[in-house]
Amino acid sequence: MIHLTMADLPPFTDTPMDKIPELHERVVKKFHTHTTRPLAYRLKQLRQLYWGLKDEEPALMEACKLDLGKSQFETYLTEVGWVLNDILFMCKNLERFAKDEKAEDTNFMNSFMRPTIRKDPLGAVLIIGAHNFPIQLSLGPLIGAISAGCTVILKPSENASNAARIMQHIIQQSLDPDAYQCVQGGVPETTALLEQKWDKIFYTGNARVGTIISKKAAETLTPVTLELGGRNPAIVTKNADPRLAARRLLWAKLVNVGQVCVSQNYIIVDRAILPAFLQQLEIALKEFQPRGAREAEDYGKIINERQWRRLRDMLDSTSGKLLFGGNTDRESLFFEPTVVQVEDREDPLLTDESFGPLIPVLPVDGLDEAIHTANAVHATPLGLYPFGSKAETDKILSSTRSGGASVNDAFYHASIPTLSFGGVGDSGQGAYRGKASFDCFTHRRSITTTPGWIEGMLAIRYPPFTDDKLKQFRKMQDMKPDFDRQGNPTGGLVWWLIGLGGRSKTSAAARWITLAVLAASVRMYRQSKL
Repeated sequence: MIHLTMADLPPFTDTPMDKIPELHERVVKKFHTHTTRPLAYRLKQLRQLYWGLKDEEPALMEACKLDLGKSQFETYLTEVGWVLNDILFMCKNLERFAKDEKAEDTNFMNSFMRPTIRKDPLGAVLIIGAHNFPIQLSLGPLIGAISAGCTVILKPSENASNAARIMQHIIQQSLDPDAYQCVQGGVPETTALLEQKWDKIFYTGNARVGTIISKKAAETLTPVTLELGGRNPAIVTKNADPRLAARRLLWAKLVNVGQVCVSQNYIIVDRAILPAFLQQLEIALKEFQPRGAREAEDYGKIINERQWRRLRDMLDSTSGKLLFGGNTDRESLFFEPTVVQVEDREDPLLTDESFGPLIPVLPVDGLDEAIHTANAVHATPLGLYPFGSKAETDKILSSTRSGGASVNDAFYHASIPTLSFGGVGDSGQGAYRGKASFDCFTHRRSITTTPGWIEGMLAIRYPPFTDDKLKQFRKMQDMKPDFDRQGNPTGGLVWWLIGLGGRSKTSAAARWITLAVLAASVRMYRQSKL
């Protein structure tokens, strides 16, 4: 087989604006034919996409190298291999995911109507991808939408233009063109897409654009899933292993040159362990990049000059102390892993999401200050990474919020492809990956079927209404509380037996005391007769 190279593909070209409404109408019309609903159709599309990606794996590798300087290992780990396995997982489990569910918690009377949850596709959906993992963050949602039976227009990030080109080629060659289309472009094209009426919008990117999309979607009550970012904290307590914490957190900032929405934005370190942690951070950096970042073949680049300049400005504006790193080059978009010790949570390195290889370290005096600082910087980040004893990490988790968390590691939870992933608050809404990708584009449709023979039992619902009907209805439907007027549980038969019929803890205790006194009296009486 002759594999494509990026030179074989046409250059990146914006989709003509007047074509966007036509493409939208095309995928909407296709959905309303209902031909995307059968599982056989969905599975065929997924399988064709798998081979389309597999056949063009070299071009996908080349595209990510051109766009982000990614090594083949990292591209396969986080992009190509990820989506290939995602497709195989979905093919293996789709029948189970799509199967009707018997409704839970149904009482005896309602069970005769066979209440069921059916998994219906939402409809025609818009997916807007991101540049940092252009393959995974575009095709991952697409796989979920295909699995659910939706039709899709995918808008890849124009910032990763080479990845966008090869994805468009694969989609055109592999998938049903009436159901799946790719639109290229920037803000004007995205704006034109948002002018159309969708059944779901899935967006990965920053909170500013996410807000714009949410407002536009609200005009037509269109549901959205937003995968955003956040100022994610890592917390290294005094009882943490400084070597493990340093290695794992440094790795998180080397992957994709720190252009990872879920990596830590800053590290809070207990002063008691700060010297050891910084020493281990320096040791790990020399181990991971023995010839330095510039000579490291597996270290990429910043996506474009605008993002490089933003990072450079953040570094220039900090009042913190540069510990190591700091070398940059605008022409090659190189940005060295850079560790800065800051003393103020209002430092620009903490108040803004860096989305790059900046590693600010903030010393604190104790766990309570660490938790307070994390909540003050960003109350609902996308990720949280506590390092320490079980008691310490449990306290951190119970005193904070985040989209996800990895204890004693850096975003490991986000590296499990079948684990539901999403933000909370302003770091995102909704989730996907694994079964959650199917659920993301699915409506759980409640269905009942009322048999004719049950009409006599249903006569109670028809007027005229009488006291006898109300009494009968209460007998059929009313539940009994298992708590008293003070809010204490009464617990049913078991608790009734344990409490000797008492309706509260006080009553039960009084009855046990009375029983004990009676038992003692009987014992004393018997002894007096001996």
